[in-house]
Amino acid sequence: MSLESVRTFFAEKAPEISVIVTKQSSATVDLAAAAHGVEPAQIAKTICLRVGEQPMLVVAAGTARLDNKKAKSTLGGKPRMLGAEEVVALTSHPIGGVCPFGLPQPLPVYCDVSLKRFEEVVPAAGAINAAVRIAPDRLAALTDAQWVDVCQ
Repeated sequence: MSLESVRTFFAEKAPEISVIVTKQSSATVDLAAAAHGVEPAQIAKTICLRVGEQPMLVVAAGTARLDNKKAKSTLGGKPRMLGAEEVVALTSHPIGGVCPFGLPQPLPVYCDVSLKRFEEVVPAAGAINAAVRIAPDRLAALTDAQWVDVCQ
């Protein structure tokens, strides 16, 4: 159902963007880069966090690492990674297919500036073998994301 919620999201908000489904898994940054013929940094990974009681998503370049000090300062508290069950419950997407599209309820979305160096990034699309190709600014606009600098 998760893949379908992402397809519905794009059909309604950006029908010019197609969900790409591959035969091979794209569940990790390296697998996704190989499946889509891009460098690992160009994969837009979605990190699920909680600051206090607030769950949120941070979308960053595939090779970027969350900087705890920057994240704490920018996001208003110490970020904690969510467990797999909580990620699925909040996003409806399986681990390896998590993205900020087609969510069952709105969540705050932040795009890290590490994405800005690319004309196009490749985030997952609700399944471990689905993705989209999208400009970082378009990704941020479609998800009402705020640009932040929270990665190393």
